[in-house]
Amino acid sequence: MPDSLALTESTYYILLSLTQPQHGYGIMQQTEAMSKGRVRLAAGTLYGALNSLCEKGWIIQLPCDDGSRRKEYRLTERGKNVLRNEVSRLRELVDNGETILGRE
Repeated sequence: MPDSLALTESTYYILLSLTQPQHGYGIMQQTEAMSKGRVRLAAGTLYGALNSLCEKGWIIQLPCDDGSRRKEYRLTERGKNVLRNEVSRLRELVDNGETILGRE
């Protein structure tokens, strides 16, 4: 899958929340806060997304202590590039919308 495709809102917020190491519950809370409650991730949805993002190389699971069930994740350099591309794409959408609507 190319790294330049449009991201879902959930994926966008998951990646944003992982600019600092974070565990699943923290990701869920931060995503909900950043989206002002619009994006609420269920545990199953979140962990499926985390597995997919790990497979793409956009995030990594950090090593955890023996016996710990708490998994932490972090954005990779590739993931940061994906996020930067998405911010640029979204900025273009907003600029185009403002230009067109400003003509009315």
